[in-house]
Amino acid sequence: MPHSDYENRSSFDLLHPEIQRWIWDQKWEALRTVQDETIRAVLTTDDDVLISAPTAAGKTEAAFLPALTAALADNRGQGLAVLYISPLKALINDQFRRLEGLCESLQLNLVRWHGDAPQGAKQRLLRNPKGIALITPESIEAMFLRRSRNVQKLLGRVKFIVIDELHSFMQGARGLHLFSLLRRIDAISSERPRRLGLSATIGDLSVAAAWLNEEAAESVQIISDDGHAPELKLQVRAYPDPEPDEDDIEAGEPGRRRALDAIADHVFEVLRGDNHLMFAGSRRRVEALSDRLVRRSAALRVPNEFFPHHGSLSKLLREELEERLKAEKLPTTAVATTTLELGIDVGSVKSVAQVGAPRSMSSLRQRLGRSGRRAGSPAILRIYVREPIIAADSDILDRLHLEVVRSVAAVRLLIEKFIELPRIDQAVATVVLHQVLSVIAQRGGAMAHELFDLICQGPLGAMDQELFVTLLRGMSAASLVEQAPNRTIMLGRLGEVITSRHDFYAVFQTDQEWRLISSGRELGTIPIVNALGVGSILAFAGHRWRVVSVDDLSKVLEVAPHRSAKIPKFDKTATEPLDDRFVSEMRTVYRSHDQPAYLDGAAREVLSKARRAFFDNDLDNARFLAAGKDTHIFTWRGSGTNAALAVALAGAGLECAVHEIGITVLDTEPEVARELVGKIGEAPPNSSDLADFVENLQNAKYDEFVPDQILRTLWAKANAPYVDELASLTTELLS
Repeated sequence: MPHSDYENRSSFDLLHPEIQRWIWDQKWEALRTVQDETIRAVLTTDDDVLISAPTAAGKTEAAFLPALTAALADNRGQGLAVLYISPLKALINDQFRRLEGLCESLQLNLVRWHGDAPQGAKQRLLRNPKGIALITPESIEAMFLRRSRNVQKLLGRVKFIVIDELHSFMQGARGLHLFSLLRRIDAISSERPRRLGLSATIGDLSVAAAWLNEEAAESVQIISDDGHAPELKLQVRAYPDPEPDEDDIEAGEPGRRRALDAIADHVFEVLRGDNHLMFAGSRRRVEALSDRLVRRSAALRVPNEFFPHHGSLSKLLREELEERLKAEKLPTTAVATTTLELGIDVGSVKSVAQVGAPRSMSSLRQRLGRSGRRAGSPAILRIYVREPIIAADSDILDRLHLEVVRSVAAVRLLIEKFIELPRIDQAVATVVLHQVLSVIAQRGGAMAHELFDLICQGPLGAMDQELFVTLLRGMSAASLVEQAPNRTIMLGRLGEVITSRHDFYAVFQTDQEWRLISSGRELGTIPIVNALGVGSILAFAGHRWRVVSVDDLSKVLEVAPHRSAKIPKFDKTATEPLDDRFVSEMRTVYRSHDQPAYLDGAAREVLSKARRAFFDNDLDNARFLAAGKDTHIFTWRGSGTNAALAVALAGAGLECAVHEIGITVLDTEPEVARELVGKIGEAPPNSSDLADFVENLQNAKYDEFVPDQILRTLWAKANAPYVDELASLTTELLS
């Protein structure tokens, strides 16, 4: 039906009759605002659509109801009609359950396509490629490589691509990877599929629109609905700790209590009896906190309600916990890393808690959106912070109690509805190299200009033509690729090896790991850097274990329950960068005199001491402060600008460390540091100059194969905005 025929009809009337019947069967009283507006945008225009609305606002149905209506009206023959892309397999499983009944009533195939999904449904789809596929970026990559003969038939007629949790793809290597995969789908399509992006936490919608359609961002229809925000109840609780950054099991033993023990006491007291989410940060801290909570349940002989959830646990253990939360039959608290931050359906939780002050407003809003989803229920947030115990010789950074101050700043920014913009990613080189190998493996070979035109666009456009040629030469020298006499680029010896590996489909690092088995049941995996043998003890999956056998060949540890344990070593969790606006708000908190009612007594006392340290050291004016043999420079800027200043001073021969509100110059007196900052201000460097002094540039998966000069050039491009700030920053520091 022509779009003009739709214009005077209600959004409900625009839907396919079978979909209308399904809505009636669900006993919906009305379409939600975001659904009403999205249906009209999808079915009365040919534009891409960005849907921004809170968690549980009905975004999934907003995208799928009109997309399925269009799919049912489409008679173009074989090929998937809708491709739904998610960052998580668990979210795919959720959406499958959510859409299964609707698609069955419409007689449309609905297939989960990821590594853990049933193979039978995939095989049926290959024989008769129609309907809807729910997929991860890594499985799209595998489809291009392993199903290269079928990929045209599968993806060549896709009408809609639905991208869930869009904000999670707008930065990081996975986002760059997905961007390239979308372009590759466009390249094999009879006509470009329309893109529907869904997210609950996007700061600047115009930036998201540009990511969704880099060639015509202005044409993207933006549907934004803030919804009715529930009442917010929150508390920040502070706990003194001699080593606030350390997490272990043994500290919880009698006579060795630490802050995490006191936090576990409070959590056990207030969270029992209902469903809650608790974000503990690292996998190590998740296990440490879970262990304390499980032991408290055992000591009091009450049913345990506290269970860990992180990426190293087996899929079965994670799904059991998710189903327990969703069923809402038994009170359950999930102690998680970020694994439950995105939109996995875990039902309604009474409250959200986290250990450690927020660093990202996007993450905080995503987490808080899990609470207060029922009408009339408040959103409840508890923040537990561990603060250093102050001694006579404590450093000023400890005396400023940054955790409590950052928590107060986060609450202020939460009320202001501030969300950071995505940062320029440093993984461009790795993703371009990965995609070059992938496209060549898919096609059997390609010309250099074809590869450049297909891959090096949008956020990957930082790899310009000159850099791309240098990259190809470096790949050739490493035997990743080789060139035929007709100039076709093909896989080299090492390139064939790398692309044949199962871990090639993902652009993120995957370390070799031990599998943990107990009584035939898989518990999960731990990095192989842990030195474990028979008799070793460890804490994992909320329980304590002893290793009873080791299979070195298969990398399997058989474990049995045990009384004591130590937490395995996991990869160090990357620290989220702080935005300029966040640090500026922290400075405002120091300058203020209010005592927020949401602080507990300890946190109020800590905040008062932090402000006293701020004013006693005149940190509203003083920018250079001696700290023993070192000098703290208080920039009151975010992580990016601080890092740029640290590199600039490193170029002058100084060793620097970045902290939350500035940098520390080691073995340097304040006057010397001030003098060198002045010289930077007199002749501000450009980012290309500073790139020569940057160390540890090989951070992404395939950076070892990238020529060093490319990594430095891309660093310079990504950090140019921060380096450009140095001129104004040095003036401010010296004024």
